[in-house]
Amino acid sequence: MNPRLDRISIDPAVCGGKPCIKGTRLWVSLIPDFLADGMTEAELQTEYPQLTHQDIMAALAFGAEMSRERIRFVPVVDAA
Repeated sequence: MNPRLDRISIDPAVCGGKPCIKGTRLWVSLIPDFLADGMTEAELQTEYPQLTHQDIMAALAFGAEMSRERIRFVPVVDAA
């Protein structure tokens, strides 16, 4: 598994279990959406200063992983 995916968190108690950048409530899906709409990495980091370059690369790696036609198990944080 791509080590960048360690920067992604899936917690049923945070954002309804949507994949987020670990330690934030920022959905992983927003990052490629913004980039696809033409926002630069610098603009993204200005809008969301908590994002690092590695977080952005992790979001892209997660999207690439999810687009493959295979099942990957991503650890879910235990809400208990």
